[in-house]
Amino acid sequence: MQISDVSEKFDISPDTLRYYERVGLLPPVRRSKSGLRDYSESDLMWIDFIKCMRSAGLPIEQLVRYVQLFPQGEATIEARKQILKDQREQVTARMAELHRTLDLLNYKIAMYESSIIPAERELLRAQNDSDDISN
Repeated sequence: MQISDVSEKFDISPDTLRYYERVGLLPPVRRSKSGLRDYSESDLMWIDFIKCMRSAGLPIEQLVRYVQLFPQGEATIEARKQILKDQREQVTARMAELHRTLDLLNYKIAMYESSIIPAERELLRAQNDSDDISN
């Protein structure tokens, strides 16, 4: 698969894909006879993993470390697992903060619906009644 197709499939710019390869997040991508990148299924799986980990907030440096450890096999399983566990803790904390934010938003919206909106309607009604009297 060519870089433009991969870019479209994963909604990642070609420059970002080249950057991933340059910094070691992807192994060197096979080239066609004409010199164009030809992404394999394995490359696509790595890109999917990278995109997922980046959306989870994993820093590039940690992701590069993970990718460097991967080819070393079983000897690095615990180190790789720890990288993922550390990130899981951070994601869990972010999710808790988002839940607190969502609760506050829901509370504020409920306040608008239960008291602020009816009070504003009453004020508008009173103002309209006042305007009718003065005309």
